[in-house]
Formats: sequence, structure tokens, C-alpha cells
Amino acid sequence: MDTPRNLFALLSICALLAAGAPATATAHGDVTPQAVDTHTLPQLGPDWRQDNPYRTGSAHDEALRIGASAFNQNCARCHGLEAISGGIAPDLRKLDADCMSLADAKKKEACYGEISQYFTATVRKGRTRDGRVYMPPFGGVLSQEAIWSIKTYLESRRVQE
Repeated sequence: MDTPRNLFALLSICALLAAGAPATATAHGDVTPQAVDTHTLPQLGPDWRQDNPYRTGSAHDEALRIGASAFNQNCARCHGLEAISGGIAPDLRKLDADCMSLADAKKKEACYGEISQYFTATVRKGRTRDGRVYMPPFGGVLSQEAIWSIKTYLESRRVQE
């Protein structure tokens, strides 16, 4: 006769725990931006580039290494490990998926440039809607080199929709 009472108690505890789960599942924890050491990359100066200067060239591999680490430190808690989103924030592997299908090389490059500008503006200034912060601003912490390194990493993780 104690089994139904024990089962009811167990189910009650599970229900209470489940009710509290959404609060912890959607919490981002410590989202304090972390500085990124980019001293091994060519420095880009104060004027922001319109497109990723590390996409090709001799600095690409170093930017990719730094970008992977910087992403894990600053972005993965919302955008997912290895940029695979768990649904809290956009899947950044698909950020420029629309560009990938363009056949015309000039249009494709222009599209990548537009996405790059959107990306840098979003990372630097953050995103707020209706007074709620959907993405914190990283402009005061991450340098141009760090942000382009993260973009280089994301470009290496691209998936086509």
C-alpha cells in the first residue's frame, strides 16, 4: 500500500524539478566577454574592414586557431559548441548560407561582404529587442582582429541549408 504514496511523492518531486528546469536551461550563466590575445595576427588598425581580411592568405590558419578559441570563450554558451546551436541563439554555421548558392562570383563576394558587415555590427553593438538583450555587445572587449578571427572560424564551420 505504500507504493502508490511513494510513487506519488516521486512524481511530485519530478514535477517540481521540471518546473524549475526552464529557468536553468535558458540561463546563459556568466556572459562577461573575455578578451582575446591576437598579438600573433597582422594588426588591422582602427578602421574597420568591410570584409574578412583573414579569409585567405598567410594569416588564415592563425586566425582560425584564435577564432576557435575565442568562439569557445565568448560565443559557445549561446551559439553552441563548435557553432552547432542548441536553439537558444542562431546557428552561425548557416550565417551566410544564402550566399553559398549564388552562381555569379561577384554577387557571391558582395553577399559575403554584406553578411560580414552585419556580423561585425551585431558582435560589436549587440542586439536588443523590446528592451531585452538578445546578444550582449562585445565591441569594447573584442578587437577587430578577434572578431574577424571568430568570423574565420565560423566560415570554416559553414553548412548549406
